[in-house]
Amino acid sequence: MSQVSVVVADDNPVVRSGLVALLESTGEVRVVGQAGDGAHAIELTERHRPDLVLLDVRMPLVDGLTAVRTLSTLTRVLMLTYTDDAETIRAAVRHGASGYLVHGTFTAEELAAAVRDTVSGKGNPLSPVAVSALMAAMKETQPALAVRAPGQQGFGLSARESEVMDLIARGRSNREIAGELFLTEKTVKNHVNRIFAKLAVTNRAAAIANWLGTTARDR
Repeated sequence: MSQVSVVVADDNPVVRSGLVALLESTGEVRVVGQAGDGAHAIELTERHRPDLVLLDVRMPLVDGLTAVRTLSTLTRVLMLTYTDDAETIRAAVRHGASGYLVHGTFTAEELAAAVRDTVSGKGNPLSPVAVSALMAAMKETQPALAVRAPGQQGFGLSARESEVMDLIARGRSNREIAGELFLTEKTVKNHVNRIFAKLAVTNRAAAIANWLGTTARDR
Protein backbone atom coordinates (compact mmCIF):
# COMPACT_ATOMS: atom_id res chain seq x y z
CA MET A 1 0.00 0.00 0.00
CA SER A 2 1.13 3.57 -0.59
CA GLN A 3 2.47 5.54 2.32
CA VAL A 4 0.15 7.73 4.36
CA SER A 5 1.22 11.37 4.66
CA VAL A 6 0.95 12.79 8.18
CA VAL A 7 1.53 16.07 10.01
CA VAL A 8 2.42 15.64 13.69
CA ALA A 9 1.49 18.51 16.00
CA ASP A 10 2.67 18.46 19.63
CA ASP A 11 4.39 21.20 21.62
CA ASN A 12 6.65 18.71 23.42
CA PRO A 13 9.65 18.08 21.11
CA VAL A 14 10.49 14.80 22.82
CA VAL A 15 6.98 13.42 22.36
CA ARG A 16 6.87 14.75 18.80
CA SER A 17 10.20 13.16 17.86
CA GLY A 18 9.13 9.87 19.41
CA LEU A 19 5.89 9.83 17.44
CA VAL A 20 7.68 10.62 14.20
CA ALA A 21 10.20 7.82 14.76
CA LEU A 22 7.46 5.38 15.72
CA LEU A 23 5.27 6.19 12.73
CA GLU A 24 8.05 6.14 10.17
CA SER A 25 9.41 2.84 11.53
CA THR A 26 6.23 1.14 10.28
CA GLY A 27 7.16 1.91 6.67
CA GLU A 28 3.53 2.90 6.08
CA VAL A 29 3.74 6.55 7.15
CA ARG A 30 5.60 9.54 5.75
CA VAL A 31 5.70 12.49 8.12
CA VAL A 32 5.54 15.60 5.92
CA GLY A 33 5.56 18.18 8.70
CA GLN A 34 6.01 18.75 12.42
CA ALA A 35 4.39 21.55 14.40
CA GLY A 36 4.68 22.78 17.96
CA ASP A 37 1.43 24.76 17.95
CA GLY A 38 -1.94 24.79 16.25
CA ALA A 39 -1.22 27.75 14.00
CA HIS A 40 1.82 26.04 12.51
CA ALA A 41 -0.17 22.81 12.14
CA ILE A 42 -2.76 24.64 10.06
CA GLU A 43 -0.04 26.27 7.95
CA LEU A 44 1.65 22.91 7.27
CA THR A 45 -1.66 21.22 6.49
CA GLU A 46 -2.63 23.90 3.99
CA ARG A 47 0.80 23.56 2.37
CA HIS A 48 1.18 19.77 2.26
CA ARG A 49 -2.45 18.55 2.30
CA PRO A 50 -1.60 15.41 4.33
CA ASP A 51 -3.88 12.41 4.68
CA LEU A 52 -4.00 12.91 8.45
CA VAL A 53 -3.01 15.30 11.23
CA LEU A 54 -2.09 13.89 14.64
CA LEU A 55 -3.01 16.73 16.98
CA ASP A 56 -2.24 17.44 20.62
CA VAL A 57 -4.75 19.41 22.72
CA ARG A 58 -2.66 21.71 24.91
CA MET A 59 -0.35 23.82 22.73
CA PRO A 60 0.71 27.48 22.70
CA LEU A 61 -0.60 30.21 20.37
CA VAL A 62 -3.47 28.12 18.98
CA ASP A 63 -4.51 25.06 20.98
CA GLY A 64 -5.74 21.78 19.54
CA LEU A 65 -9.43 22.39 20.21
CA THR A 66 -9.27 25.63 18.27
CA ALA A 67 -7.09 24.25 15.48
CA VAL A 68 -9.24 21.17 14.88
CA ARG A 69 -12.11 23.34 13.67
CA THR A 70 -10.02 24.45 10.68
CA LEU A 71 -7.94 21.31 10.25
CA SER A 72 -11.00 19.05 10.03
CA THR A 73 -12.18 21.00 6.97
CA LEU A 74 -8.86 20.25 5.27
CA THR A 75 -8.20 16.61 6.18
CA ARG A 76 -8.86 13.97 8.82
CA VAL A 77 -7.68 14.74 12.34
CA LEU A 78 -6.81 12.23 15.06
CA MET A 79 -6.36 13.76 18.51
CA LEU A 80 -3.31 12.27 20.22
CA THR A 81 -2.82 13.69 23.69
CA TYR A 82 -2.40 13.15 27.42
CA THR A 83 -5.60 15.08 28.08
CA ASP A 84 -8.46 12.81 29.14
CA ASP A 85 -10.87 15.47 30.36
CA ALA A 86 -14.42 14.57 29.28
CA GLU A 87 -15.41 18.06 28.17
CA THR A 88 -12.25 18.33 26.07
CA ILE A 89 -12.92 14.95 24.45
CA ARG A 90 -16.47 15.75 23.42
CA ALA A 91 -15.48 19.24 22.27
CA ALA A 92 -12.79 17.76 20.03
CA VAL A 93 -15.28 15.35 18.48
CA ARG A 94 -17.89 18.09 18.14
CA HIS A 95 -15.36 20.30 16.36
CA GLY A 96 -14.52 17.65 13.78
CA ALA A 97 -11.93 15.20 15.16
CA SER A 98 -12.20 11.73 13.61
CA GLY A 99 -10.90 10.04 16.75
CA TYR A 100 -9.34 10.62 20.16
CA LEU A 101 -6.41 8.63 21.56
CA VAL A 102 -4.87 9.18 24.98
CA HIS A 103 -1.16 8.44 25.44
CA GLY A 104 -0.49 5.34 27.49
CA THR A 105 -3.65 3.54 26.38
CA PHE A 106 -2.44 2.07 23.09
CA THR A 107 0.47 0.10 21.70
CA ALA A 108 2.62 1.02 18.70
CA GLU A 109 0.69 -1.51 16.62
CA GLU A 110 -2.64 -0.07 17.75
CA LEU A 111 -1.50 3.44 16.84
CA ALA A 112 -0.47 2.29 13.37
CA ALA A 113 -3.83 0.58 12.94
CA ALA A 114 -5.63 3.72 14.16
CA VAL A 115 -3.81 5.80 11.55
CA ARG A 116 -4.73 3.34 8.79
CA ASP A 117 -8.36 3.08 9.85
CA THR A 118 -8.79 6.84 10.19
CA VAL A 119 -7.26 7.63 6.82
CA SER A 120 -9.21 4.90 5.04
CA GLY A 121 -12.45 5.92 6.72
CA LYS A 122 -12.90 2.44 8.17
CA GLY A 123 -12.88 3.56 11.78
CA ASN A 124 -12.87 6.40 14.26
CA PRO A 125 -10.51 5.34 17.05
CA LEU A 126 -11.42 6.21 20.63
CA SER A 127 -9.23 5.13 23.54
CA PRO A 128 -11.15 3.23 26.22
CA VAL A 129 -10.48 6.15 28.56
CA ALA A 130 -12.08 8.49 26.02
CA VAL A 131 -15.21 6.36 25.77
CA SER A 132 -15.32 6.09 29.57
CA ALA A 133 -14.96 9.85 29.88
CA LEU A 134 -17.85 10.41 27.50
CA MET A 135 -20.03 7.96 29.40
CA ALA A 136 -19.10 9.53 32.75
CA ALA A 137 -19.96 12.98 31.44
CA MET A 138 -23.29 11.68 30.20
CA LYS A 139 -24.15 10.23 33.62
CA GLU A 140 -23.11 13.40 35.43
CA THR A 141 -24.86 15.91 33.19
CA GLN A 142 -27.84 13.92 31.96
CA PRO A 143 -28.53 11.13 34.46
CA ALA A 144 -31.91 10.41 32.94
CA LEU A 145 -30.25 9.21 29.75
CA ALA A 146 -28.37 6.54 31.67
CA VAL A 147 -31.54 4.59 32.31
CA ARG A 148 -33.30 5.23 29.03
CA ALA A 149 -33.50 2.36 26.61
CA PRO A 150 -31.44 2.53 23.42
CA GLY A 151 -33.40 4.09 20.58
CA GLN A 152 -35.52 6.17 22.99
CA GLN A 153 -33.23 9.19 23.09
CA GLY A 154 -35.02 11.16 20.40
CA PHE A 155 -32.99 9.78 17.48
CA GLY A 156 -35.65 7.51 16.03
CA LEU A 157 -33.43 4.45 15.69
CA SER A 158 -35.04 1.06 15.15
CA ALA A 159 -34.39 -1.78 17.56
CA ARG A 160 -31.78 -3.28 15.22
CA GLU A 161 -30.13 0.10 14.63
CA SER A 162 -29.95 0.57 18.40
CA GLU A 163 -28.19 -2.80 18.74
CA VAL A 164 -25.70 -1.78 16.07
CA MET A 165 -25.15 1.62 17.69
CA ASP A 166 -24.54 0.03 21.08
CA LEU A 167 -21.80 -2.10 19.52
CA ILE A 168 -20.31 0.90 17.73
CA ALA A 169 -20.12 2.64 21.10
CA ARG A 170 -18.18 -0.36 22.40
CA GLY A 171 -15.62 0.10 19.64
CA ARG A 172 -16.69 -2.83 17.43
CA SER A 173 -15.84 -2.77 13.70
CA ASN A 174 -18.46 -3.52 11.05
CA ARG A 175 -17.04 -7.03 10.69
CA GLU A 176 -17.24 -7.66 14.43
CA ILE A 177 -20.80 -6.31 14.56
CA ALA A 178 -21.78 -8.57 11.68
CA GLY A 179 -20.40 -11.57 13.55
CA GLU A 180 -22.13 -10.72 16.83
CA LEU A 181 -25.53 -10.00 15.24
CA PHE A 182 -25.33 -12.71 12.54
CA LEU A 183 -25.60 -10.18 9.73
CA THR A 184 -23.60 -9.57 6.56
CA GLU A 185 -21.09 -6.73 6.57
CA LYS A 186 -23.10 -5.05 3.80
CA THR A 187 -26.21 -5.10 5.98
CA VAL A 188 -24.26 -3.64 8.90
CA LYS A 189 -22.87 -0.92 6.65
CA ASN A 190 -26.41 -0.03 5.57
CA HIS A 191 -27.49 0.17 9.21
CA VAL A 192 -24.49 2.37 10.02
CA ASN A 193 -25.31 4.74 7.15
CA ARG A 194 -28.90 5.09 8.37
CA ILE A 195 -27.70 5.63 11.96
CA PHE A 196 -25.33 8.40 10.84
CA ALA A 197 -28.18 10.09 8.98
CA LYS A 198 -30.53 9.92 11.97
CA LEU A 199 -27.87 11.14 14.39
CA ALA A 200 -26.79 13.85 11.90
CA VAL A 201 -23.13 12.81 12.02
CA THR A 202 -20.52 11.68 9.51
CA ASN A 203 -18.25 9.43 11.58
CA ARG A 204 -18.22 6.89 14.41
CA ALA A 205 -16.68 9.18 17.00
CA ALA A 206 -19.39 11.79 16.54
CA ALA A 207 -22.06 9.08 16.55
CA ILE A 208 -20.78 7.77 19.89
CA ALA A 209 -20.74 11.27 21.35
CA ASN A 210 -24.35 11.85 20.25
CA TRP A 211 -25.50 8.39 21.39
CA LEU A 212 -24.02 8.96 24.83
CA GLY A 213 -25.83 12.27 25.07
CA THR A 214 -22.70 14.42 25.28
CA THR A 215 -22.85 16.46 22.10
CA ALA A 216 -24.48 19.85 22.19
CA ARG A 217 -27.96 19.63 20.75
CA ASP A 218 -28.04 23.24 19.55
CA ARG A 219 -24.90 23.33 17.43
